[in-house]
Amino acid sequence: MLWVKAFHIVFVVSWFAGLFYLPRIFVNLTMVPADSIAERERLLLMAGKLMRFTTLLAVPALALGFWLWLGYGIGRGPGNGWMHTKLTVVALAVGYHHACGLMLARFRRGENRRGHVWYRWFNEAPVLLLLAAVVLVVVKPF
Repeated sequence: MLWVKAFHIVFVVSWFAGLFYLPRIFVNLTMVPADSIAERERLLLMAGKLMRFTTLLAVPALALGFWLWLGYGIGRGPGNGWMHTKLTVVALAVGYHHACGLMLARFRRGENRRGHVWYRWFNEAPVLLLLAAVVLVVVKPF
């Protein structure tokens, strides 16, 4: 199980690295001048590749987490409220990932209506999600 845990951590960290950077590309996309088509296309290409790669990292992260959850039997019985909260954090991270995909699709269609400041704030969410997940797993506060 330690190998599963080690690979789970590696894939989670890698997945979140993508979630940290993708909204930064969105910030840059909102700041591209309208006449700079080549720059916009380059950023869209980068965002698309990062989204695909990040999705490929999320799948084993989630699968290995599920394996650990089943293997250790965590979350069953008293004193495991932290796990239920962590699973909520994981669901929020998956939702954030999905939202990034929807935003990328809007950028591709030229339908983005949000500014760079909004995306700068949006970019902070995965930091808070990762912090919450790590604290819940390590500290197990309830």
